[in-house]
Amino acid sequence: MDKSELNPHNVLAMTEFRAEIGFSAISQVEAYWEGLRGARLMPKRSEIDPRGIESALEYTFVLARIAPGMARIRIAGSHLGDLKGMDVRGMTLTSLITPPCRRQIADAIEDVCQRPAVCELRLSAETTLSKPQMDARLLLLPLKSDLGDVSRILGCLVAHGDIGHTPRRFNVVGARIRPISAPSSAPAPVKAAPVPERESTRVEGFAESQKRFESTTPRSDVPYLRLVKSDDR
Repeated sequence: MDKSELNPHNVLAMTEFRAEIGFSAISQVEAYWEGLRGARLMPKRSEIDPRGIESALEYTFVLARIAPGMARIRIAGSHLGDLKGMDVRGMTLTSLITPPCRRQIADAIEDVCQRPAVCELRLSAETTLSKPQMDARLLLLPLKSDLGDVSRILGCLVAHGDIGHTPRRFNVVGARIRPISAPSSAPAPVKAAPVPERESTRVEGFAESQKRFESTTPRSDVPYLRLVKSDDR
């Protein structure tokens, strides 16, 4: 077969599809979050039940926004500890990111909490002889704290490849920000049908509709009572 006939767009699409294989935990966590929020803007941190995302639990974490662009890891699955080579609780999310890309993570945190929005980032690990190539996806979803402010984030980080020597840090190679709004459950207003000026008094099969009587003489020219006088005897 002549390879020159291959459609380059098809090849690109297959490459992008293969790149997404193995990141099902990202979709599971987002679907769980969507189910929790229902018709609201977002769910509360207290509503998160680990049993609801059991199959993705090792990749999941919860952040607390402590300052503009800065969020600290409160709870984390084992995957993040494996990447860092230590317990990551209490660390900032940017500790997993290379210095040149930390500003992008800070902006993403602000988008998630302030707009609010759902943020998904594509990551690639920095490499050395002892640190092989790794591709990763990072998902950030807004949550309300017990006080009602948007200062908690439900996250999911999935990295593929040999971890090698730790700690591993990642570069941001792409981002997708999706602003969110509360779904509306109210039905659309129904426009009322126009009311006819005069309904017909016609009875089907028995009579024709009555016509409105209209005088051809202006009413102002015709007195209400008129005296008729005759002098004939």
